[in-house]
Amino acid sequence: MSPMSPMPEGRWPWRRWRTAWRRWSLWSLLVALVLSMLVTMVWLAGRYEASQVQDKLERDTANAVADIRAALNRNLQDLQALNAPDNEPAEWKTRAAELLQVRRELMRIEWRDAGLQIRSHAETPYRNVQWEDQLRTNNTHPEAVLTCTHARRLNGPAYSPSYFQLLAEGLGTEMMEVCLPLTQSGHIIGFVIGTYSLQSLLITQVSKNLPRTQEVSFTEPDGTRLALLGASWRGTRMFTAQQLLDLPGSTLVLRMDSWHRAPSVFPNVLTALVTLMSIALVSVVAVLVRDNRRRLRAERDLGDALAFRKAMEDSLVTGLRARDLQGRISYVNPAFCNMVGFTAEELLGLSIAPYWPPERAEIYARRRDNRLSGNAPPPREGHESIFMRKDGTRIPVLIFEAPLINAQGQHTGWMSAFIDISEQKRMEEISRASQERLQATARLATVGEMASLLSHELTQPLVAISSYATGSLNMLGSDGGAAGSAGNEAHLRQQLQDLRMAMERISFQADRAGRVIKSVRDFVRRRDQSREVIGAAELIDAVLPLVSLQARNLGVRVTTDIEPGLSPVLCDPTMIEQVLLNLARNGMQAMDSPETVDRELQLRVRRAAASTRRSWVEFAVIDCGSGIPKHVAEQLFTPFFTTRNEGMGLGLSLCRTVVEQHGGHLQHSPHSPRGTVFAFTLPTHNPAQVEP
Repeated sequence: MSPMSPMPEGRWPWRRWRTAWRRWSLWSLLVALVLSMLVTMVWLAGRYEASQVQDKLERDTANAVADIRAALNRNLQDLQALNAPDNEPAEWKTRAAELLQVRRELMRIEWRDAGLQIRSHAETPYRNVQWEDQLRTNNTHPEAVLTCTHARRLNGPAYSPSYFQLLAEGLGTEMMEVCLPLTQSGHIIGFVIGTYSLQSLLITQVSKNLPRTQEVSFTEPDGTRLALLGASWRGTRMFTAQQLLDLPGSTLVLRMDSWHRAPSVFPNVLTALVTLMSIALVSVVAVLVRDNRRRLRAERDLGDALAFRKAMEDSLVTGLRARDLQGRISYVNPAFCNMVGFTAEELLGLSIAPYWPPERAEIYARRRDNRLSGNAPPPREGHESIFMRKDGTRIPVLIFEAPLINAQGQHTGWMSAFIDISEQKRMEEISRASQERLQATARLATVGEMASLLSHELTQPLVAISSYATGSLNMLGSDGGAAGSAGNEAHLRQQLQDLRMAMERISFQADRAGRVIKSVRDFVRRRDQSREVIGAAELIDAVLPLVSLQARNLGVRVTTDIEPGLSPVLCDPTMIEQVLLNLARNGMQAMDSPETVDRELQLRVRRAAASTRRSWVEFAVIDCGSGIPKHVAEQLFTPFFTTRNEGMGLGLSLCRTVVEQHGGHLQHSPHSPRGTVFAFTLPTHNPAQVEP
């Protein structure tokens, strides 16, 4: 078929019918949806209006029950107030008549003794009731008898079920009795019986708030109406609400009926449509305004964030550098550029940094590859490195690295922070020199304090040397004349043996004096700070002669406890020996008091808790003194603080500085049963450990 050939006639009606059906079906569906929406809205409006009417009726019923219950309680109080121990029947009747004039719902009030015999009674002046006086007088009125019996059992007020009572006009009404026992000294001496008219109760308590469209009634639980009050107006729909009036001995149901016309359809629909359109319009405007404010706030926050970041970058002294997952530099801040002397354009995109020293470039490249492979240390653990400025000068830096995580939680690279520690290194060197000078001064002061002890200690070997030398000279002088006699050979040999023993003693005592002098000279001599690998036992042996020297004069017993198999420590032996000697001297002075009986100073060495990177050895000096008071412990390490008149107040401060320079920690704790433990830690030497 050519493009210009006409369409067969049989196909046009079918296509037109299909197109029309599709169009009308869509419109019909739209109309059906709109109608269903309108019907649903009308139905919901009617349901809402009905629920509002029902809720109001429920509230009115509950309020009516509350008013009736309050009125009954007030009447009980008034009935209780009628009787007094010395009341006469005539006086009581006058007061009861006054109460009946005020409480119109009460039809009759009776005063009966403990045997239910009537002593006096009063009747309402508003209604003429045909009372069955004979039944009431003979105590055969069933409601009164049963109610008072129930009140006697409850020892409180009780109500009777409703009963029908004839009126003088040939009509009748439902009555209800209430019996209130009268007690004296815990014994029942009589009863007060009040008779209610249920119709009057509704009139006095409910009628003033009852609208014309409502009807209220008392009913039995089975639905039997006892009293009715309300207009005869009727509507198209009736709503009912019931509330239980539960009284002691009796149960009544207060029922309230309300008539209402059908819901106003068209006003409700128009109101609903206008309300929906207004809400939709206001919602759209509110959404637009909120979206515009949110956009403006986001732009303002973004501008503030960028300005804050720029100001922070310009003011930071810490260098920042970001690298991607391939190790290329993606960001540097001005502080980093000033630190290395290169501009940001010269650094961005490079993987081999020009600020690496040539002799360390290969090591830094391996370390970078190790970081990028995921073996980076924790962000809090930094490491030192050496950078080279553009002019070729080297600078020490402290580096902290952490993963760079984007907003989606993906790892996109690494962020590094650099701190130039050149000034810090210079200040540490100055501080070390100052500490060395202070330590030398402290050593000289220590030697001065022990000068008298050394003189006493050296006197003993020198006196012994002098005695042995004098004896030897005497033996040599006395043997000159008898040297040629054969009979004196045995005596000569004995004298030679004595002379040899004297010379050995002279050599021993001279060596002893030399050791004492050498230990003091080595301790006092100032040397440059050097770290050596030395065993813990060697440190203890080095200070033990000086410690024992003062211990003998103070009557202190010195013991050592060195754990076997300890690794050697890396330290400056002279400085650590001074720390041990100072702590030992303080411990012995703490025991120099009459109340200290057991004067023992213990030097203990053992393994300390190991960290993730290295192990430690703990040195402890334990005394049995009186301990350290709390107020002294708070400023024990403060420079120039001392509790001794001859002290300088620098010993413990210098000790803590020396220990902390070695990376350790000095602390003290009480010793049981008495005394103090001063302990400090030193790092062990590990040849396999390599600096990062």
